[in-house]
Amino acid sequence: MTTYQLTKLIWDDGDFSDMGWHDTTLWSMHANPDDFEFVVDLDYIFSWVCPASGKGPCEFWVAPVTMVFENVGNVRIHIESSQGTLEVAALHRTEIAQTPNGKLTHWRYRFECQEGEATLTATGFKMFVRRPPVLVASQRLGFAQRQGVDFGRAFLPA
Repeated sequence: MTTYQLTKLIWDDGDFSDMGWHDTTLWSMHANPDDFEFVVDLDYIFSWVCPASGKGPCEFWVAPVTMVFENVGNVRIHIESSQGTLEVAALHRTEIAQTPNGKLTHWRYRFECQEGEATLTATGFKMFVRRPPVLVASQRLGFAQRQGVDFGRAFLPA
């Protein structure tokens, strides 16, 4: 397989049960208080490709993405990283309550990382794929390969 076929360019909280964040690299976080957003720059692993024999290393289809949490509050971050890197073990989501008008749900999201955790409450998220996934031997892209830290939301074809 030489290309990975994306099923969509924008994922959201409705896709949560179909998504996984294990071993995803979290590059940067940004609070946008003007729009009540919390924005995260990630290398999202779309697929693991492991030898059928079970012997030998896996490869990974990885793309840089921007994850935007909406109507955010209660952001708490506790991270202790010797080299400043963050690797996500899992993203957990727990329902807290309905909004007063009953149209939205407040969720508690918790990034469980190897180096600590970050939690926040939000009414949902959108995850914007910024570039096509590439097949790499590592579970993340290099800084130059991903073209640095970016909070953009536009898809840029290869």
